[in-house]
Amino acid sequence: MAGQAFSGMTRRGLLGAFAATMVTAAPTTSHAFGFLRGAGDIRRINMYNGRTGETLDTIYWIDGNYIPEALTDVNRFVRDWRTGQIINFDPRTLDILAASHALLDVSEPYMLLSGYRSPQTNAMLASQTEGVARNSLHMRGQAADVRLKSRSVNQMARAAEACSSGGVGRYSRSNFVHMDCGAVRHWGA
Repeated sequence: MAGQAFSGMTRRGLLGAFAATMVTAAPTTSHAFGFLRGAGDIRRINMYNGRTGETLDTIYWIDGNYIPEALTDVNRFVRDWRTGQIINFDPRTLDILAASHALLDVSEPYMLLSGYRSPQTNAMLASQTEGVARNSLHMRGQAADVRLKSRSVNQMARAAEACSSGGVGRYSRSNFVHMDCGAVRHWGA
């Protein structure tokens, strides 16, 4: 399915986006979008998967509600590309990714390097690469490793850290940032 574009934008979702005229301060378990409340709450994720060639550009949240069809597309997009396994990706991580992207003020999509990892894939990577956690949040669908051509690792990490909503790892030598919805913590250089 290389080159396939996933879009969670259904007719209902599109109509909802345009009909959303009342601003609500929807509660969320992620603080990532706290700074955007009061401005109308439409959340969008824009990514390219360098492993599969697929793209995802979708609105996944409108005024307090996740869009189930969009989340289904996200789950497929961030699947373990080695095994094809799909799980429900934690939308709190999407919130952190989207909020960080908005803070960076870029139109370029994230390049997704790693989303969900099956236990088999994680074990294989841990045996070959230093720094792969045995209990990685990737295995729970709660983490993503991303890069942007137009922004440095430090710029991306600072944007993610500004969200105060999870783990942020700098991997400067490999040119990517890890973002997750776990405990707030920071590492790397």
